[in-house]
Amino acid sequence: MPDPKDLYYIAVKLFLVDGPPGGEASKLFIFKDKFGDWDLPGGRIRKDEFDTPLEEVIKRKILEELGDDVRYEIGKPVVFFRHERIENSSGQSVRIFAVGYEAKFLGGKIKLSELHTQSEWVDIATFKPEDYFTGGWLKGVKEYLDRHS
Repeated sequence: MPDPKDLYYIAVKLFLVDGPPGGEASKLFIFKDKFGDWDLPGGRIRKDEFDTPLEEVIKRKILEELGDDVRYEIGKPVVFFRHERIENSSGQSVRIFAVGYEAKFLGGKIKLSELHTQSEWVDIATFKPEDYFTGGWLKGVKEYLDRHS
């Protein structure tokens, strides 16, 4: 008998870039959550968002995580990645399938939510993601950076 199908959460993430994608001065936005994990802006789709366009889910997450002053332009999905983590609320292991969209930062003041403690704009050309990320998030960020090297 074949193995049962696995259950995944679906997340939408932004590779938020300041400067021309692939440009020498381009910076990627990353931030750390209150549990100590580095992440990209975005998150999981809620139960009531089944029919919601993914771009609208991204808008909700950016508003929640970065505030209402941030302006950006969403591009196309560029990276698809899977991540396994322990939920802080339940201690359960969950698997997340993430769709990573490229986005251009257009300006505005970033105001981190109370769930995030630190942020950085890292240089895409020299960034070492293994110093920040683990698991599937690391694989996804590496794939994104490889596309722009």
